[in-house]
Amino acid sequence: MKVLTASALVLSLALTATAQFRSGVDLVSFVVVASDKEGLVDGLTKDDFTVLEEGRPQTIQFFAQGDVSERMPLRLGLLFDVSGSMGMDIERSRSAAIRFMNALEHAKDVTLVEFDTEVRLARYGQDDFPRLIERIRARKPDGWTALYDAIGVYLNGMAMEEGQKVLVLYSDGGDTRSRMSISQVIDLLKWIDVTVYAIGFVEHQGSRRFEQRMRLEQLARATGGQAFFPGSRNQLDEMYEKILGELAARYTLGYISNSGARPGFRKVEIKVTNPAYRNIKIRARDGYYAAGNASSSSR
Repeated sequence: MKVLTASALVLSLALTATAQFRSGVDLVSFVVVASDKEGLVDGLTKDDFTVLEEGRPQTIQFFAQGDVSERMPLRLGLLFDVSGSMGMDIERSRSAAIRFMNALEHAKDVTLVEFDTEVRLARYGQDDFPRLIERIRARKPDGWTALYDAIGVYLNGMAMEEGQKVLVLYSDGGDTRSRMSISQVIDLLKWIDVTVYAIGFVEHQGSRRFEQRMRLEQLARATGGQAFFPGSRNQLDEMYEKILGELAARYTLGYISNSGARPGFRKVEIKVTNPAYRNIKIRARDGYYAAGNASSSSR
């Protein structure tokens, strides 16, 4: 079990940012969810999509729909709030986390990040899932809430890992302890290709629940994910069906940038331009960080 102090976290995140700074010749990949008023849309081809980086069209060189775990293994993260503010919701949160983990049997591994006043991280392989379940059930809610630092610790641990990274966050959305701010966390989420699904337990948070709900929505939206706020067991079931459906139906697009853009954040727009699908909405990250390339730096 790995525990990071605030000073160690700051150092680790600095190293992460340096290591993750993408070169201009890497394959840039995006996970895309397509939907219309009827629900998820499958069966699209790469010719139905247009990718613009800084306004310049890109050539899609890798395209797949659904399970790409043979090429890109699924790395599941569970970010689990065990602070004192979760006292009334901890049992429902535990049950939700265990049920979701069991539904994703094809995950290569699961990274559990528990947080209260401190942040604790541990990674479990498929053979260790019973021990992971035991761990989730054992922790009692107590202490302050270091939500943003916990996300930072997870991102630091996953920065150099290959595969599809999906983080499911179980929290009431509050933060009373972190050294990091929400804007810093959102910047880090743009550095590292991870899809966040936030499961918010905000109904017992009084007047704070609207602000905390908005924070969870911000975190998920920055990655092309979604936030859910279940009020009952039935709603939890519906929520899991939606997430699992998205994971099975989402598209993966990859290209090598030709934009010659300067180092830094590159704005990317992904659209379905086939007129037969004019009502489709796309959900994806809105860009990525790049270090530039030789041709762009010589201009």
